[in-house]
Amino acid sequence: MSELFQTDVIIIGAGPVGLFAVFQCGMLGLKCHVVDSLDQIGGQCSALYPEKPIFDIPAHPNISGAGLVEQLEKQAHPFSPHYHLGEQVISITGKTGHFVLTTSKEKKLTAKSIIIAAGAGAFGPHRPPLKNLQDFEGTSVFYAVRYRDLFRDKKIVIAGGGDSAIDWANSLAELAQKIYIVHRRDKFRAAPASLEKLNIFVNSGQIELVTPYQLSALHGKDGILEQVDVINLEGQTRHLETDFLLPFFGLSAELGPMTKWELNLTHSQIAVHHGTAETNIKGIYAIGDIATYPNKLRLILTGFADAAQAAHATYVQLNPDKPLHFEYSTTKGIQKI
Repeated sequence: MSELFQTDVIIIGAGPVGLFAVFQCGMLGLKCHVVDSLDQIGGQCSALYPEKPIFDIPAHPNISGAGLVEQLEKQAHPFSPHYHLGEQVISITGKTGHFVLTTSKEKKLTAKSIIIAAGAGAFGPHRPPLKNLQDFEGTSVFYAVRYRDLFRDKKIVIAGGGDSAIDWANSLAELAQKIYIVHRRDKFRAAPASLEKLNIFVNSGQIELVTPYQLSALHGKDGILEQVDVINLEGQTRHLETDFLLPFFGLSAELGPMTKWELNLTHSQIAVHHGTAETNIKGIYAIGDIATYPNKLRLILTGFADAAQAAHATYVQLNPDKPLHFEYSTTKGIQKI
């Protein structure tokens, strides 16, 4: 029997824009549930560039992706959002005032309104082609880092050569016993500052570069990883004793079931009304990168503005006989719901 949840607003997507939508809805007394295909909040900021600086967030001359997500989570926290992570919305039925959403984990969520903040679509990790990979996923193999302390005094194999691999290697080197970076090339695709920091850890022995090698096999039992085998082009194999494997080969994004929801799609984006963020389906809104309208700027701050418009439009639609008297947060404060 599927689980049933009821709320005012379902937000699809737990990236920065989705998190800010929780706050905006909460300020208007609307309760929210949030669904995301990743197993952590933050979207691309958490999964792809948690340590990278972002320079165009108002009042933050320099803030990391992880830092931005942390602050947005705190901002949304007073309104007690319910997060459904690691699952995807498969279907939507009903109409404004009573939508029914079914997720990939067979949950049913009912809501009066829906706000889609799905970025470029549902994300999933590019998994390395290892035959027993699933035996270790969630216990010894992770595609994102949610709790750094899990890796304290542990041996870690990080696979990949991009920003995520290098950023997390630098971050975890401060607490791990040993880190191996496995990459099929000798060169890495990361920011110069990150590579400079990496070289410091390599010279100190905290990080060892295993190049040019690729993942070959996993060994362990009961979900506990003990050894990762890697192989080079000459067929030479190395056996790396480890506690964790973190493959960072990027994410694949696709609209998935969203293409069947009868939304007005154009070039993998949802057309919305600029003033309200409403789609062609009454009661369903789209904000952030997934939404498009004339002269749209694909910036996080634009998504924040979209979130505010969608929340206010939702309130008006759900409370046609109750005028919305707009107040600034300096006057209104944080509302309890």
